[in-house]
Amino acid sequence: MPTTLRIATFNVENLDDKESDKTPKLADRIAILRPQLARLRADVLCLQEIHGQEHANAPRDLAALLALIDTTPLQTHQLASTLTAAGEAYNERNLVVLSRFPILAREQRKSDEGQPEYRKITAVPREPAAKKIGWERPILYVKLDLGLGRVLHVINLHLKSKIPTDIAGQKKDTYTWKSASGWAEGAFLSVMKRVGQALEVRMLVDEIFDAEPNAWVAVCGDFNADFDEVTVNAIRGPIEETNNHELTMRVLVPCEKTVPEPSRYSLWHLGQGAMLDHVLVSRSLLAHYRGTEIHNEVLPDESGAFRTDLKFPESDHAPVIAEFEIP
Repeated sequence: MPTTLRIATFNVENLDDKESDKTPKLADRIAILRPQLARLRADVLCLQEIHGQEHANAPRDLAALLALIDTTPLQTHQLASTLTAAGEAYNERNLVVLSRFPILAREQRKSDEGQPEYRKITAVPREPAAKKIGWERPILYVKLDLGLGRVLHVINLHLKSKIPTDIAGQKKDTYTWKSASGWAEGAFLSVMKRVGQALEVRMLVDEIFDAEPNAWVAVCGDFNADFDEVTVNAIRGPIEETNNHELTMRVLVPCEKTVPEPSRYSLWHLGQGAMLDHVLVSRSLLAHYRGTEIHNEVLPDESGAFRTDLKFPESDHAPVIAEFEIP
């Protein structure tokens, strides 16, 4: 009998236990998010925006996430997450993989080698020299033991948002730019960060294929880009871009393409749907593909005026689930 394998990705949006007049209580978030997680029936779940919690005389941990999955089947899954050099959770936006299968290896990457240097031209005062443009968070790579000698390579990522990067002297306040040129340069820097880290992900994917040509690979997460944008294409490696048929087996396929276009969105922004969250898989894994779900039926549009997180304890992203049948 074949085994069902469900791989899911979900940006839960700032999961934390801190309370304020602008954010909902953790208990209110759990009441909404826990049924969402149960509906996923995920064997492998990639999560983004999991914040770390501070404790007196103890390392920062993921207490809010553990409270969320308490009493659910995910509580028994193995857990891998991004960690600081001190071995504790980051304060904000940790990546987490929860797996029903044993985790064979865990690695995170945020290489300095591929990060470009750039001199901001609209900064006030003008920058005297180029500075390194670094990624905002690492990527998380885990190898899972599916049994019978089969390994699943999972890469969890959260690429830079489309919010323009701050430029010194170019903003009146958090949301107001002094000039269109400053805003444009900030947007350019965000693109550079997003595509640059996508390159780092693609290089990791090629490393996997170098060692295992028919590897089962799944790249999951919040790409902050649609499947046909440069950011995602840099990771997918489509033959239409490389013009090299010998790379066919190294192409990654966006699973959501089998979802009808009117329902193909994971975020609402200004009344328009956008597909920013993806599960990209290798052709060898695609052979066992059965379908994709995007749980966006009650997805809120938080982009309008006066729509604070306090009013929306759910996430502003929809979970994406790809299902496979493994012999």
